[in-house]
Amino acid sequence: MNHPVYIAGTGVISSIGNNVAENLEALKSGTAGIQAMQRLQSIHKNTLPVAEVKLSDEELAQLAQLPPCISRTALLSAVAAREAIADAAIDLSNWRTGFISANSVGGMDKTEDFFPDFLQDTGSGNLKMVVNHECGAVTEVVADALGIKDFVTTISTACSSSANSIFLGARMIRQGKLDVVVAGGTDALTRFTLNGFNTLMILDQEYCQPFDENRHGLNLGEGAAYLVLVSDKVAAKLKEKPVCTISGWANANDAHHQTASSPEGKGNLLAMKGALKKAGLEPSAIDYINLHGTGTSNNDSAEGAAIASLFKEPYPAMSSTKSFTGHTLGASGAIEAVYATLAIREDLVFPNLRLQTPMKDLPFTVATAPEKKEIRHVLSNSFGFGGNCSSLVFSKALIYKQDPDKN
Repeated sequence: MNHPVYIAGTGVISSIGNNVAENLEALKSGTAGIQAMQRLQSIHKNTLPVAEVKLSDEELAQLAQLPPCISRTALLSAVAAREAIADAAIDLSNWRTGFISANSVGGMDKTEDFFPDFLQDTGSGNLKMVVNHECGAVTEVVADALGIKDFVTTISTACSSSANSIFLGARMIRQGKLDVVVAGGTDALTRFTLNGFNTLMILDQEYCQPFDENRHGLNLGEGAAYLVLVSDKVAAKLKEKPVCTISGWANANDAHHQTASSPEGKGNLLAMKGALKKAGLEPSAIDYINLHGTGTSNNDSAEGAAIASLFKEPYPAMSSTKSFTGHTLGASGAIEAVYATLAIREDLVFPNLRLQTPMKDLPFTVATAPEKKEIRHVLSNSFGFGGNCSSLVFSKALIYKQDPDKN
């Protein structure tokens, strides 16, 4: 059954804002959230800029309605999920509801603080700091706080994680297994993550420049975002009709390398083609592409090659919003999904910040300033380690089916 899956609510917290309205204002004004480390304590504090959420754990805990001893990953998750549910204005208890959440670091921020003292004295330290270390625990803590029990699961596929959680939710609704799904992802910055990416030599010591000929790498970020996905039956009962649907999705893997994409972007191309096929759209129908666009040499070249292979003149507008938020890893697909819905709602292409020299090997360039235009379909790319590539298509909602209960 190909019933539409509507987006009834959105929530996001990132380095450019603590809610959807603040994120949108930053995207419109070109205000990036990347800066020198403020919260994270690292030996790289003065050399590697990051995109941190500006709130402390205590401030997040108040918004999340959770104790501050819970991992920052869970706190970010609860803040964004609560905003999405409030935006949807749905009583979740009336519907078969799922919570599908992605992350890649789990409660590692608390674990990192626990172990230095514990290694010196195994009798010291509070074990509450490590009990929620693994990725699934983060999801379960937040699901319990939200009162969601019908279906709860965690996705962890590196940088494509929350894109995969969104399309799993869409599939379950379309298959009639759930009526509502709160889907997205979260990740907090940790020293382990920073050191790991630094070892790969793909971090930029300046603010990242996605799709620039002279790009030097990515900046890590943190945040969380969720979409409230609903069936047409639920959408028909909403006071505010949804602006858009998730119309297409696909996941592919070229298995080229543990951390790098194939030079020609084979997995990227397969994911985009699959998502367009699922949506029943030709490439020419896409009005805007939210690029994965990390700013690394390999990623941007591979994604660019795949886009050049699939799309022709006139190319759709495109940009990487990681130039605002940094690369938020497991949260990135969901944050950019929220931005895709905003692009449709606002009929607005967001800029790709700090572009100075377009990549010479590509037949297109990216948007460098906000652009007002009609946007009916957005393609959002999320490409992860190990070649795990996912693409989502969001479309403007034009037709609402009659409430099936009234037929």
